[in-house]
Amino acid sequence: MHKKVVVFGGGTGISFFLRGFKDFPIDLTAVITVSDNGRSTGKLRQEFHTPAVGDIRQVITNLSTIDEPIKQMMSYRFKTSSDLNGHAVGNLILTSMLDITGSLKESIKSLSKLLDVKHTVLPISEDRDLTLMGEDTEGNIIEGEEQITESPNKIKRIFYKEEPEVLPEVIKAINEADLIILSIGSLYTSILPNIICKEVKLAIDDSKAPIMYVCNAVTQPGETDNFKVSDHLKMLNSYLGKRKIDVVIASNSKITKAIAKKYATEEQKDPVPIDYEEVKKMGVELIEGDLIVIEDNRIRHNSLRLSSMVFSYLMR
Repeated sequence: MHKKVVVFGGGTGISFFLRGFKDFPIDLTAVITVSDNGRSTGKLRQEFHTPAVGDIRQVITNLSTIDEPIKQMMSYRFKTSSDLNGHAVGNLILTSMLDITGSLKESIKSLSKLLDVKHTVLPISEDRDLTLMGEDTEGNIIEGEEQITESPNKIKRIFYKEEPEVLPEVIKAINEADLIILSIGSLYTSILPNIICKEVKLAIDDSKAPIMYVCNAVTQPGETDNFKVSDHLKMLNSYLGKRKIDVVIASNSKITKAIAKKYATEEQKDPVPIDYEEVKKMGVELIEGDLIVIEDNRIRHNSLRLSSMVFSYLMR
């Protein structure tokens, strides 16, 4: 029997991370946040009163073993002066299936079958009005994931407007997991929206599976400015319950000065350094490696190398 892994995340981070797992002999469940309210997803949520589908579409596409042109079609965004402008084809397909089935979980299952996805993708919740909230260091309350991301002030904490009703299958996946992974991605809008759910926190506390965090390669403006690896760990641990992170995977790749300068000036992002002593003091096992590749002048994790590291840890 294959080992069971549950991965929590959202956004581009988790979709890149999972891309390398397609052919590994594991039973993987990806749990995705559904509180995004920006771009195509935000428009569809407003018009059709649905949970966010954009992050789910990215994950399904990256886990798909179907031909590349079909995957490109799923991510294709219309460029037109009509109401279709900016919408991704995959978002429209998921929304139409949701209208037919009445269930996001069932819609994902159907699309996964169509795109030959061998692993399980679940939304954290089917709640259609799920709204992520934030409080900045000035005490201002911010409503909406997109608004949190765009806030000029540093975010102090996040929470939901109303407690989500977590899918029972998510809790089952945690209960049965041999490894729980917190994926790369924005802490405030991709990772924490999963683990701030009370049911998820309690299930993780009851689990005996190790908790792994795959650390981001660069900081996020307004969220993790000047963060080292240990700062990411401390932030996540502050939202977890009794159980804390057991192991962290971090990149020790050397990033060129030109790329580092580009990120610092254009996006206000800096490489995340490994502070070895602090991580050791926390009692967290560190697994490091040369995990970064540069694609089109962008810093990306090597998803195959990363998934190989995770698999090696799982098989110990």
